[in-house]
Amino acid sequence: MSAAARSVRPIRRLDEETVSRIAAGEVVERPASVVKELLENAYDAGARQITIRLEAGGLERLEVADDGVGIPAAELPLALERHATSKLDPGAPLDAIVTLGFRGEALAAIASVSRLALLSRPPTSEAGSGIRIDGGLAGEPFTAGRAPGTTVEVRDLFYRTPARRKFLRSPAVEQLETLAVIEREYLSHPHVALRLESGDADPVTYPATSDPGDAAARIWGPEFRHAMFRANGPLPGGGHLDAWLGRPPLARSSVKALVLLVNHRWVESRPIAQAVRAAYAEYLPRGRYPVGLLHLALDPHRVDPNVHPTKRDVRFAQAGEVAEAVRRAVRGALVDQPHVAESPGRSASPWQPTPGRLPSRTIQSAPSASPPAGSTEAGTGVQRRLDPVSAFPTVAGTSRHPTIRLLACIDRLYWIGESEKGVVLVDQHAASERKVYDLLLAGSAPAQQELVEPVRIELSARQQLTLRLHGDAIRRSGFVVEPFGGGAFRVLAVPTYRGHRGTPEEFPRLLDELAEGGRPAVPDGGPERIAASIACHAAVRAGDTISAEELHRILTGLESANATAFACPHGRPIFVQISRAQLDRWFLRTGA
Repeated sequence: MSAAARSVRPIRRLDEETVSRIAAGEVVERPASVVKELLENAYDAGARQITIRLEAGGLERLEVADDGVGIPAAELPLALERHATSKLDPGAPLDAIVTLGFRGEALAAIASVSRLALLSRPPTSEAGSGIRIDGGLAGEPFTAGRAPGTTVEVRDLFYRTPARRKFLRSPAVEQLETLAVIEREYLSHPHVALRLESGDADPVTYPATSDPGDAAARIWGPEFRHAMFRANGPLPGGGHLDAWLGRPPLARSSVKALVLLVNHRWVESRPIAQAVRAAYAEYLPRGRYPVGLLHLALDPHRVDPNVHPTKRDVRFAQAGEVAEAVRRAVRGALVDQPHVAESPGRSASPWQPTPGRLPSRTIQSAPSASPPAGSTEAGTGVQRRLDPVSAFPTVAGTSRHPTIRLLACIDRLYWIGESEKGVVLVDQHAASERKVYDLLLAGSAPAQQELVEPVRIELSARQQLTLRLHGDAIRRSGFVVEPFGGGAFRVLAVPTYRGHRGTPEEFPRLLDELAEGGRPAVPDGGPERIAASIACHAAVRAGDTISAEELHRILTGLESANATAFACPHGRPIFVQISRAQLDRWFLRTGA
């Protein structure tokens, strides 16, 4: 149809069914978004205990039951109409919203794309009153026994819009997304107890607490409690910041573990997230993000939550000044810590600086044999005498790099090699990581080493669900775990590769990455991202002491397995070459 033909078509009002389905598309994206809207309604109703029940990840059925004030029977039909709400008075200003939900769209939008049943009982009623909606069409009212509060049951989500449903993921993945929403909502209102029931799995409980730090530790594990610090301070316009943040060793590969609340509403704000990341600055390497909870208490007149249908984004006055105030507060609290400690059971991270002091460096000579006379022990200082030239292993050249004679290792990470063109630097972690990644994509797996004594670890609800979801990938990773009751598990075996052995403490971090779909820096599909996560945790790490012969085997095997391998799965280079000409320029020998 030509543009001219389209321009003469008359303007028509859309029918109510089409309008409702469009509204549903704005508000309801997946089961997780349904749970979010229903939880926020329950919070606004004064609930103190909420139970969420899921079947098939919420695709077949989900239910949210609360002990709030309830809805009178006469108001039930009105509650399911669009733009009908008890949270705004007619003519009331929209520049000081204090409730979580206020548009009156959620229930109507959900009902238009599902089979919904609403049952509610106010404290003054003797029984519950209910109403059923099938794809937006109201059925007969009914009564049922129930304690005071409200239950919303949603079945067959998107059954009337199959085009939307086919874009949803597997029930396990959808449940993982829903669990992430539940955890964020728990952090926003920790004084309300939440309980998640799903199939035959043990219920997941989030007990009510008056301490947001306790709630955060329940979400991110006991190590967060150990390595947490507080940050607070004033914000422009009379607001205030309260934050519970993890120290740098707890950093994640995704920004999603940084939860931002504005007046107890979970939101996404890129300026605030960037401000927090800037506060950590040199404490974190590129691609790592802080973990923690920030709550910004702002004057409601200075916050506009009416800019997104799901209320996920908000706009607030003096956004730049607020972000800078957050950065200063977080930075000040971080540098005032007496030390930036590792959590128990983990070795110190090689990139972790101590405020006010430069980290020491260690140079280890290439050969792994006993130290030559006159040298220090390997890994404890700078060797005073190098071994004969013949003792250094040589990596044969390829089309990707010249022949390299390995000389020494700096800080148990970067190897120095000599080539006919100058100096070559090698990243031992990037090389090993690439090798393991290629093995995994080829269908192989790292070897396993059984632990003499199994190690007990605590896993969060999300980590446990990820363990069930990615069982095949976990088995290929080399980790072997078994349940030990409640949230406790025992690590029975760890991956080992070329003499390097993984640690049980790496396993929860692997689950955290898999919960986010694998390493986000890998642009390929799901299998590649998952393989990249496993490779990072199974490979030789920065800080591991390996011999030059071992690196020689890694590099040789890398070239034979994949002639195109030139970087780790995340794009970091394995080799960096400094030419003789560049060295001459540095030492002002050009033209000499």
